[in-house]
Amino acid sequence: MSRVFSAAVVAVLFLGQAWAQQKEGDRLTECGEVMKEILNVPDDVPQDLLDKAECVVVFPSVKKFAFIGGGSYGRGAMTCRSGKDFTGPWGAPAMYALEGGSFGLQLGGQATDFVLLVMNEKGAKSVLGSKVKLGGDVSAAGGPKGRTVSAETDIVMKAEILSYSRTRGLFAGVSLAGSTLRSDGGANQNIYGKELSAAQIIHEGTVKAPPSAAQLLSLLNKKSPKNKSGK
Repeated sequence: MSRVFSAAVVAVLFLGQAWAQQKEGDRLTECGEVMKEILNVPDDVPQDLLDKAECVVVFPSVKKFAFIGGGSYGRGAMTCRSGKDFTGPWGAPAMYALEGGSFGLQLGGQATDFVLLVMNEKGAKSVLGSKVKLGGDVSAAGGPKGRTVSAETDIVMKAEILSYSRTRGLFAGVSLAGSTLRSDGGANQNIYGKELSAAQIIHEGTVKAPPSAAQLLSLLNKKSPKNKSGK
């Protein structure tokens, strides 16, 4: 009986781990789909900005919850250009969580996709190192859109993170100031099978990206293969 019980426990644990890994894999696949759709809209993320971004963070289907004052919580992934100076190909993604207060209210409470561009090395290292408050620990602003927007505009020069949203097909820059961005340790462990920090996954460059990240990385490496921030 004890052997049967032990075998059952092992089977349950294995199935639980497999389910958790599949769940995070599906999230990564959805991140790729969201990025593909957003980059295909007429007035999308300006190419000039994407080419100068160090990292891209995607949060699919962020939803508002109805606590006092409202709030939002989303889970997604961040990928950065590889190498110590963020000049290589886009690499293995780390799972991230976005937690905020009132930004869900201005979007009508609908499920919303978010894309964040981390525009410089200081911002990237801050996000990789610890939980950060947007507009506090790192400067943040709603990103400009349109193919003719210059990366030299005042709003871009001052912001470490630019954010965009898509709700009901409407794509726009949106401020996420006051919300927090943090590495999702449990999700990272589920997807990679061991405990890893975001810095270990992204900055050390020794972690192999899971198959579910293929579309996201292929798209970014095709759309913006080189860092053009002047490094």
